[in-house]
Amino acid sequence: MLVSVTQRTAEIGLLKALGATGSGIRSVFLTEAVLLSFTGAVVGYVLGLLGAAMIRQLYPTFPAYPPDWAVLAGLGTALVTGILFGVMPARRAAQMDPVQALSKR
Repeated sequence: MLVSVTQRTAEIGLLKALGATGSGIRSVFLTEAVLLSFTGAVVGYVLGLLGAAMIRQLYPTFPAYPPDWAVLAGLGTALVTGILFGVMPARRAAQMDPVQALSKR
């Protein structure tokens, strides 16, 4: 998210110059952080299920079933981490001065 904010300074400056509020810009970046972390959590979950299915196919006597608490902990950790590391860049984007943001390009 920090790289995303850095690369999109001109876009942020344009939004601010057109009258976007700090909370609006903050919500755009937080929404992006939530979507990215949710997508990563789901992809990780699916890959984990596929890996467990492959292990069960290769070794039929091995019980490769993840416990529910581990699945929920993994999904929760991915979501919380994504949101926490999205808050600071979103704040930084919302506090940018439009003139400085537009002049950086």
